[in-house]
Amino acid sequence: MILQRSRRCQLAILLVVLLAAIAGQTDGQKAANLNSNQPACGGKDKCSSCIQTESCAWCMQPGFKGQSRCFQANSNQCPEEFVYNPRTDVQILLNKNLTLASTGYAAGGGAAGYGGGAQISGGSSSFYQESSSSSSSSSSSMSGSYGSQYSAGMSASSADIVQIMPQSVKLQLRVNEKHNLKVSYSQAGGYPVDLYYLMDLSKSMEDDKENLSELGDKLSETMRSITSNFRLGFGSFVDKVLMPYVSTIKKKLENPCENCTAPYGYQNHMPLRRNTTSFSQEVKSAKVSGNLDAPEGGFDAIMQAIACRQQIGWREQARRLLVFSTDAGFHYAGDGKLGGVIAPNDGECHLSPLGDYTHSTEQDYPSISQINQKVKDNAINIIFAVTASQYSVYQKLVSQIQGSSAAILSSDSSNVVDLVREEYAKISSSVEMKDNATGDVKITYFSSCAHGPEMQTSKCDNLTVGQQVSFTAQIQVLKCPEDPRDWTQTINISPVGINETMQIQLEMLCACPCEKPGSIGYQEHSKSCSEHGTSMCGICNCDENHFGNICECSAMDVTLKNGNDASCRADNNSTTDCSGRGNCVCGACECFKRSNPEEVISGPLCECDNFSCERNKNQLCSGPDHGTCDCGRCICKPGWTGSSCACQASNDTCMPPGGGEICSGHGTCECGVCKCTVNEQGRFSGRHCEKCPTCSGRCQELKDCVQCQMYKTGVLKNGDDCARNCTAFVPVGVEKVEVDEHKDEQMCTFFDEDDCKFMFKYSEQGELIVHAQEEKECPPKVFMLGIVLGVIAAIVLVGLAILLLWKLLTTIHDRREFARFEKERMNAKWDTGENPIYKQATSTFKNPMYAGK
Repeated sequence: MILQRSRRCQLAILLVVLLAAIAGQTDGQKAANLNSNQPACGGKDKCSSCIQTESCAWCMQPGFKGQSRCFQANSNQCPEEFVYNPRTDVQILLNKNLTLASTGYAAGGGAAGYGGGAQISGGSSSFYQESSSSSSSSSSSMSGSYGSQYSAGMSASSADIVQIMPQSVKLQLRVNEKHNLKVSYSQAGGYPVDLYYLMDLSKSMEDDKENLSELGDKLSETMRSITSNFRLGFGSFVDKVLMPYVSTIKKKLENPCENCTAPYGYQNHMPLRRNTTSFSQEVKSAKVSGNLDAPEGGFDAIMQAIACRQQIGWREQARRLLVFSTDAGFHYAGDGKLGGVIAPNDGECHLSPLGDYTHSTEQDYPSISQINQKVKDNAINIIFAVTASQYSVYQKLVSQIQGSSAAILSSDSSNVVDLVREEYAKISSSVEMKDNATGDVKITYFSSCAHGPEMQTSKCDNLTVGQQVSFTAQIQVLKCPEDPRDWTQTINISPVGINETMQIQLEMLCACPCEKPGSIGYQEHSKSCSEHGTSMCGICNCDENHFGNICECSAMDVTLKNGNDASCRADNNSTTDCSGRGNCVCGACECFKRSNPEEVISGPLCECDNFSCERNKNQLCSGPDHGTCDCGRCICKPGWTGSSCACQASNDTCMPPGGGEICSGHGTCECGVCKCTVNEQGRFSGRHCEKCPTCSGRCQELKDCVQCQMYKTGVLKNGDDCARNCTAFVPVGVEKVEVDEHKDEQMCTFFDEDDCKFMFKYSEQGELIVHAQEEKECPPKVFMLGIVLGVIAAIVLVGLAILLLWKLLTTIHDRREFARFEKERMNAKWDTGENPIYKQATSTFKNPMYAGK
């Protein structure tokens, strides 16, 4: 144990040292990038706009003489007591422990030993009161027996379950700064479940209804094995009682099909109850009905089942499941026009005291987005239990509705129990975080999902009861809203399908306290502002009739007012005062001061400076000995020239050592260095352009003697021509010719009449010395006769091969044709002595009425 603690201490010390080194490196990088980032802060003229810029701070010092009051926070341009640099601050207001996995409910619904406290529901509960208020009027006249059905089984101890922590946080955050907030989730054991079964009771679902009534008890037992705190409800739907959805003939309205009841939109047969034994009875007693078109009015039913929270009996803290069972498609917003219904769906509850949908023929079907919004607002998971023929359609619908899923229902609903159990297992074993952040706030989620590296995701799967998983919510304020009332927002982060939230009281740091009346330094009609403005945050906020740093300029002077902007700008197309490097004060530019006193911004429009000229070897204008910087151009001192004053004005370095023309007459002297030219003689090179390996000259004079003396070739190879004409030198043979420039040697290269390459070099230092390559470089000889004969032979062989192949193919074809002919001749069934197509010239006809008389 002691050894383990010692190792832990060593690791901790090593980690601290490493973090300190990284922090030091980061500070160094920030300091290095200070000047490049400065303009982002320097352009802000108010405290509020300054702190809305990342990493900028504001100097409130009276009489500040620096370049800009808005500066990089780590640049120390202002005394610390006058710096306003708000920091991100987070306070955990409520952080109750997660409910343990072993915690469960007793058989009667009570809770056994919770270590956590009450959950903060925040905005969700307030929404419940608001959305349910619209339905209170319609439900106030409900009978006592019906009203008591949904209140039965409510357990006060269910509010003790905590599955998300922390529950409430206060966060102060600057614009564009990111803050990581840890959110933990754990599924509590025995968490309450409300399951509402919404069934299509058109005629085609009659056998499904019978099976569901028989499997009702089994469904209850299955769900109670998962959680003892379980409630079950039942509702049904058909379609709007209008043409062309249903037949409006009086007979069909009363009895649309055999053993059918009158059509209806939606009916709540059984609110959510703990007494699930009546579920099978309610399903069995419900009668099917009929309609005309294939799609059903299921969206009307879903909307009412969610919106009518009190009538259905949804509990505030429970996992809410809505099982939607059908074998057909669905009508959605706009389809109501076919029946003359143009009023859009209002998303409110419209149930009669008997549970019937009263606005079925008055309002259009809800849209998919309305259903999705209701599902998100009420934390409900929809399970679409549909037949195989409709599965693909509802699978696409699932992608548009948060927290929903689809599963294939057998043709007679015999697998409904297994379907509900499997889908509930999928829902409960995964968690997905959602939030209600506005467009001004961006929240990104990261998690390792209890295993593996952390990655960007808001969803974790394959979780078990009691398994804790943590998410990192990265919160970033993208911009400050235009309305200051929106600078304070309440954001709820919650798991999809669970009515528990983490409430974030977000305060965006968009304004400075010194800009508010009553703060230190806030003074209206201040003398420091020429009594024409308000002194705040160290600057003057002038009234509408004055402007300037201390409100010293009067807008009443029309001439000055009209010329103020124009005199501080280069032309009418420019929108930046003083070239962006100064302030326009009463029509004149006051240029910014640099932190380096030797660096000066100048000019009527602050367009000049003495620090942005061209540099050479990281020295401005090649150093003070070469030139000075004036308004962005180098002014060179005598003896120097060039854009950076790096070139000598004299041409002494371009003169050949033995005298002569500049660059030997074969180039120009630029910045003390010869730039050689190319002419018809060849390309010149060398320090003084004195060399020309490709020029015809001395090499051409020595060529013939080198050929005859070394290789016995050339124009002087016959007789005594070589000995008589070549007496000035005798070439020295070398294996490879290499030039030594220090000895002023010149290379010569030629090709002889056999296309062989030979090379030699010469030098003239008192006497002519020639070194020649011992062996010429000749191309390999090509046996042309062999190539010609080979090509001819190849052509002949290819021709013979083609002829043989043609002969083989024609022989095979002839044999097949002959065999087929023989086969047809053997199979001939007519007499070969007669013409098979011959017909007699006479025809005989018999009168059928002839009686032989």
